[in-house]
Amino acid sequence: MNKCVHKGCGKTFDDPDEACVFHPGPPIFHEGQKGWKCCRPRVLTFDEFLAISPCTTGKHSTVDDTPAVEPTAKPQDAEDVTPPPPKPIAVTNGHSGIPRASQRSQAPQQPASASSAPWPESESDDPSVTVPANKTCRRRGCNVTSSADTASAERGDENCVYHPGQALFHEGSKGWTCCKRRVLDFDDFMKIEGCKRKKKHLFVGSGKKDVGEEALQTVRHDFYQTPTTVIASLYLKKVDKQRSKIDFASPTEIHLDLPTTDMKRYKTIMPLFAPIDVARSTSKIMGTKIELTLVKFETQSWAALRSDEGRTCEITQLGPAGRA
Repeated sequence: MNKCVHKGCGKTFDDPDEACVFHPGPPIFHEGQKGWKCCRPRVLTFDEFLAISPCTTGKHSTVDDTPAVEPTAKPQDAEDVTPPPPKPIAVTNGHSGIPRASQRSQAPQQPASASSAPWPESESDDPSVTVPANKTCRRRGCNVTSSADTASAERGDENCVYHPGQALFHEGSKGWTCCKRRVLDFDDFMKIEGCKRKKKHLFVGSGKKDVGEEALQTVRHDFYQTPTTVIASLYLKKVDKQRSKIDFASPTEIHLDLPTTDMKRYKTIMPLFAPIDVARSTSKIMGTKIELTLVKFETQSWAALRSDEGRTCEITQLGPAGRA
């Protein structure tokens, strides 16, 4: 059995011609946002970053051909790097440079880029729940995948080495809050060995999350418009692109069925303020929202997005006015 090294795949395989879904581009981390250079979604937490669906289909490989990220600092291990001592404050009016308590800068807070996603709801697998093949261990930093033997036989006593803390990205360095090591390269970060051990992996947990979905009654939305189009945004995170359906059913209605990867679902029929050109209107699912580009039938401005909500602006007639 070989293990695919493509980013976002990591599965074990026997057939080199087996389909592989992966990210061909390098990871991007910028001003707290995380994503992949090869596709559009940008998220804030590390767990959301790992959940971004791969964007390219190819074949498995044991050779990592992902382009390197352009270095933002010297390519060396940043482990155990301590900041230089603060510079003394200049002498003023003959007094020493020791600041008063009111002048001392407060200790910096922990960077907001640390992942704040909740820990799995269970610390061990339910023996009655079947473990599918190629399922990745849910503990952070483990990355071990289940095999066919694991799925059909006893789970075994193989040690799980993982990080109980959160991923931490700060000023170019990368590491975990539970241990001290810091590195600069993302691949080196993924190779940092866990600092805690358990006897068994956590592939499926209690299975409670698969029981049902939380139905969302509404989501936040806004829109702006041009003389010919209305661009609307529906704010919903972690939308499952494979299972979602956006149907421009008629000029005045859009049918939405938007399940998410964290067991939520927004399903509704959206009545529109005015008719649209169904054939030319489009939709796009992003990391934190759904964007609808609605082509107007008429040049009249929209006072609201939905016909069943209060007007948010005045109606204006665009174009030449007719005679009274």
